[in-house]
Amino acid sequence: MKDKQANKKAHEKEKDDLETLKAQVKVLREELDTKDDYYDKFLRLQADFDNFRKRSARDREDFVKFANEGLILELVSIVDDFERGVRSAEQKKDFDLLHQGVDMILKQLHRLLEEKGLTRIECLGKKFDPLLHDAIEVDEDGEGDEGSIVKELQPGYKFNGRVIRPAKVKVVKESTEHREQSTEGEG
Repeated sequence: MKDKQANKKAHEKEKDDLETLKAQVKVLREELDTKDDYYDKFLRLQADFDNFRKRSARDREDFVKFANEGLILELVSIVDDFERGVRSAEQKKDFDLLHQGVDMILKQLHRLLEEKGLTRIECLGKKFDPLLHDAIEVDEDGEGDEGSIVKELQPGYKFNGRVIRPAKVKVVKESTEHREQSTEGEG
């Protein structure tokens, strides 16, 4: 009877162990399913992010490609005015009319560029500023203070406050002869 009771206890213990193992297996399967779900979500998120990155790159390229479309359309209307002016001048052979038309179109073009943020750098009579000007020529016999600009050779421009092309200028520089005379007068 002792063996029977021991067998029965062993059998019950095995049954309890089996139930415990089944419960642990069930928990592990649920955890594995949860991990699989997380892994699937991760893969989908990674694919979504890759698609987002590609779409953003495409959008950026399109933005850069078409960013100036409005400006180009406005410039095309000015080109149309030029073409009309040239045709009219060819028909009438009137230089004054052509000059007047070109002057009006130039003013229209300047106005458009100013509206878009382009400003001309003022030069004549100003002090030379290496951030705004390129000294192309030096005038040693010129009138004016040393370092002042006496001639604008090519206009410079700022776009929305940033220099995009410095002005090319002629600057007054005191001649060595004049400097020697002024130092002799002091001594």
